[in-house]
Amino acid sequence: MKKFNILMVCAGLALLGACTCNTKQSLENNPFMKESKLPFGVPDFTQIEDADFEPAMIEGIKEQLKEIDQIANNSEEPTFENTLVALEKSGSLLHRVNNVFGLLTGANTNDTLQAIEERMAPKLSALNDAIYLNDKLFKRVKFIFDNKESLSLDAEALKLVNYYYDNFVQSGANLPADKKEALKKLNTENATLSTKFSQNLLAAFKDGALVVDDASELAGLSQDQIQAAADNAKANGKEGKYMINIFNTTQQPALQYLTNRATRKKLFEASYNRNELGDKNDNRSLVLRLAKIRAEQAKLLGFNNYAEWNLQDQMAKTPQNVEDLLSKLSGPAVEMAKKEAKDIQKMIDKTKGGFKLEAYDWNMYSSKVRKAKYDLDENEIKPYFRLFNVLENGVFYAAHELYGLNFVRRTDLPVYADGVRTYDVMNEDGSQVGLFYCDYYKRDNKSGGAWMSELVPQSKLLNHKPVIYNVCNFEKAPDGQPTLLSYDDVETMFHEFGHALHGLLSNRTYPSITSTNVPRDFVEFPSQFNEHWALYPKVLKHYAVNEAGETIPDELIAKIKKSATFNQGYMFTELLAAAQLDMQWHMLSVDDASKVNDVDVYEKEALKKSGLLIDIVPPRYRSSYFSHIFAGGYASGYYAYIWAEMLDDDAFEWFIENGGLTRENGQRYRDMILSVGNTVDLAAQYRKFTGRDPKIEPLLKSRGIEK
Repeated sequence: MKKFNILMVCAGLALLGACTCNTKQSLENNPFMKESKLPFGVPDFTQIEDADFEPAMIEGIKEQLKEIDQIANNSEEPTFENTLVALEKSGSLLHRVNNVFGLLTGANTNDTLQAIEERMAPKLSALNDAIYLNDKLFKRVKFIFDNKESLSLDAEALKLVNYYYDNFVQSGANLPADKKEALKKLNTENATLSTKFSQNLLAAFKDGALVVDDASELAGLSQDQIQAAADNAKANGKEGKYMINIFNTTQQPALQYLTNRATRKKLFEASYNRNELGDKNDNRSLVLRLAKIRAEQAKLLGFNNYAEWNLQDQMAKTPQNVEDLLSKLSGPAVEMAKKEAKDIQKMIDKTKGGFKLEAYDWNMYSSKVRKAKYDLDENEIKPYFRLFNVLENGVFYAAHELYGLNFVRRTDLPVYADGVRTYDVMNEDGSQVGLFYCDYYKRDNKSGGAWMSELVPQSKLLNHKPVIYNVCNFEKAPDGQPTLLSYDDVETMFHEFGHALHGLLSNRTYPSITSTNVPRDFVEFPSQFNEHWALYPKVLKHYAVNEAGETIPDELIAKIKKSATFNQGYMFTELLAAAQLDMQWHMLSVDDASKVNDVDVYEKEALKKSGLLIDIVPPRYRSSYFSHIFAGGYASGYYAYIWAEMLDDDAFEWFIENGGLTRENGQRYRDMILSVGNTVDLAAQYRKFTGRDPKIEPLLKSRGIEK
């Protein structure tokens, strides 16, 4: 059940199953068989073909079999070096191919890659089980764990010992043979269905796009937006029509501008029902089965539910601690959302709308309320937020001022899609930190949302400098025009680069506990913390510049700041609702899960139970398109965004109390938070950084919510 950071195996060749390729012939010129000669070992995308992945994965598994067999059957007494360090060094080929495969299946996939993904998902799950359910290997790990105090290990090595032992135990290493076999079957099915869920979701993004016949139906959109919709339709074989793609969240960006209420409703419903249309993309049966599988997994491992099992190694520790936090916040957030709804209804009535507020009206009319209250129009802001100017003079500038980093664009490295950029990341002294790739434009074959990951994770043991990438889904402007961002988009860029900094500035030895390999409720801390610098005066003035070279005026900045807590009741409620949906699905016991037979009914019951069932404020993600928890590793962990928000708001308050954006503060944060990976007790490390436990008051203040 635990995901191994460097995939390792210890099983027979039968695990590999059939390969549809001629492996020997396929490997002769396979680019993955040798380390890339490009800087930092980055992949040469010009040499990689879809057909290269599967044979390289199969061969990587074979190599792992030999390496793990040698470790598990070593006749020498187990030592830190011959067991744990050996495990950390194993699997180089499989790791190399999987990192590239993961990038492409998320950001630039196709039918061939998806077919490979489906075939390999159960095999990779089985391989993960093979390492953690291997008796011989566990005996060696346990021997080291039992004798760790006498081994003269440094703190990071001791952390690695605990990491391996805990993961083995939590993954079922102590189970009897029959229960291990049962767990393996469940794990394999979970991996297969999660992959299917993800692929259905990607298909639904495309199939669920709103197509209209006449531009008049898109009234309220700018001419550029209407032209982009026409271009999109033409590119998808619907010339003469207009196509608006749906994004991963329930609410859609265009809903803020569309004045045609019927079109708003169609777009909202296309989003809301995307994976519940009774077609091949319908995910409801997968949700029901995944919930049951996870409850069964937890029971086999001796826990009442999946959340109880999964939270052991998180900062929250228990479902009750998560529920305590969410319950403290839900009431005030809902009350604030209800007050916002009253203001919006007044605006509808004032403008003679003649209808009762619905979820698909919220964004448009809340923007009218904001303009009335703060005289702020999103279209006034966008010209100052040009995509790559925000990146280079905002995101990069803040990192330079805080951490002493410099960024130099490269054009000599191959990329996997048009529009992808690469940058050298340098320290003040000119030494190289790593490489950064960014892929910001939406494509039909790209998963929704935004994320960070690694092509090469940082590790002193393997002598690897980090190669990190960010992926987003911004609508590209028509050719020859700059892509303009909303302020939410700007925050997304800062957010994902916070993750990137966490990977780039990691400075540890062992791959399994370096970089972003930290608890879910800590991993979102650096990303959300980095959002704060988007509106910091020194940074904002440096990047918020229009094409004419005019800096965003002070009066517009004042409006943005004054409206910072506007609509936060809605935004926080939809986030809390999603977090509670996640927790309720994963706090089901086996008996309870077996009684759930309708996703929509249970979804409503779960939200009602949590006090978050509000028709006009739907959850940020519905169960059927909640990729984070059914395909993305956040099962019983979506609360992490809120837990980490408590940390990031508190940490930013510490920065302000200590002089704000300074190199001294940035270096302290770099050394004590960004560089440490999972090598220390992170709760204790946070207290060491700020000198106190995190407080919830800064979170409430930033959201404009009173206790």
